[in-house]
Amino acid sequence: MKREISLLQATSINMIDMVGIGPFVMFSLVIRLVGSNLFLWAWVFGAVTALIDGMIWSELGAAYPLAGGSYNFLKEAYGKKGGPLMSFLFVWQTCLQSALVVASAAIGFSQYFNYLIPLTYWEEKALSGLLVIVITALLYRNIRTIGKMAVFLWAGVIIILLWIIISGFTHHRVAYSPLPEKGGAMFNWSFMLLLGHASVKTIYSFLGYYNVCHLGGEIRDPGKNIPRSIFISIVCIGVLYLAMNFSVVGVIPWQEAMHSKFAISLFMEKMYGTRTAQVATMLVLWIAFASLFAVVLGYSRVPYAAAADGNFFPWFARLHPRKDFPYVSLLFVGGLGFVCSLLLRLEDAINAILAMRILVQFVAQAIGVVLLRRRKGTEGLPFRMWLYPLPVILSISIWLFVWFSTGLAALLGLLLMGFGTVVFFVARDTWLAGAKKKIT
Repeated sequence: MKREISLLQATSINMIDMVGIGPFVMFSLVIRLVGSNLFLWAWVFGAVTALIDGMIWSELGAAYPLAGGSYNFLKEAYGKKGGPLMSFLFVWQTCLQSALVVASAAIGFSQYFNYLIPLTYWEEKALSGLLVIVITALLYRNIRTIGKMAVFLWAGVIIILLWIIISGFTHHRVAYSPLPEKGGAMFNWSFMLLLGHASVKTIYSFLGYYNVCHLGGEIRDPGKNIPRSIFISIVCIGVLYLAMNFSVVGVIPWQEAMHSKFAISLFMEKMYGTRTAQVATMLVLWIAFASLFAVVLGYSRVPYAAAADGNFFPWFARLHPRKDFPYVSLLFVGGLGFVCSLLLRLEDAINAILAMRILVQFVAQAIGVVLLRRRKGTEGLPFRMWLYPLPVILSISIWLFVWFSTGLAALLGLLLMGFGTVVFFVARDTWLAGAKKKIT
């Protein structure tokens, strides 16, 4: 695989992954979950979580810039004894949760499309499935072309968000403050509980700041460009999200916005009328489309990396004979995402996404940084996180808090991890080896 993705392209891929349909469909839901003007703190919490965890991803991504991201990080961190199991578990859960991520983006797209044309339940499902097929077809090409497409989609995303933000600030009508009302308290157990549930949704809207790590084998000068693209993405998207929230509730009172499924479209409608709101809705759908493009691109590299390393089904390691991309892995992620988009609800998919990946990926990686530093030291690291070990401690604490906040979905994560462990020990010496021999 060739290193042809520049810093601009890497940052573009990260940002369009982060800004999908999430902030638009989650806007009113977050307000409803918090139930007060303090809802903005859930978005702040999401940004802080991404920034802290981004330090871990940056250190690992710069040190091990290979396709597959977390697969390589976990394999290196846990050594010869635990590495194969942990990396296998990551790929195992990624094969399932990547389909959920793809499905959630496609379902969110079809739901928001209802503002333009009311759809029946099955028409929504047909649209979401068709979207996954179109995205997979667009990605069926070499990485140089994809990098250029990503920058084009990214430019559209930034223009749309700036239009929303500037419009709100220039048509400000409603006073809004994210601070407690007189006599009210912010930091109490009730607020923390509500913040936990709402933050599951805001963190979902920030996911993707690490997508560049999955493409590590295709990034130019990865020691510098991977950390830069991660931090640029998080800071820019965090500012844009907060500004967008302030902008919208400055035109629509939060008490009204919380009851609208199409809050951004309603916001544009109040300022410019129905026709402009319809144009804005189409642009929001552009953002959702761009995000799904980046999501499928990044996840299609994970099964490939594991298979190329001999730790997963060998056919996933196949590269296209002329265009040098992992076409089997791409078709698998797209195909499973298509099926899930037809079967699942949006909120269930979001809870399952976080519940499945927190322990095996986010928490395990944070611990992995400590293990790597103890075993190999820090000399020669292209990037070293600031204030170590504070980011590691905070990251583990925050992710466990969010994991418990997913409720019953947290049990799904444990069950998936337990079942994957059984599959690993049963299959690694017989089934996978037999499949590899058969293919070769």
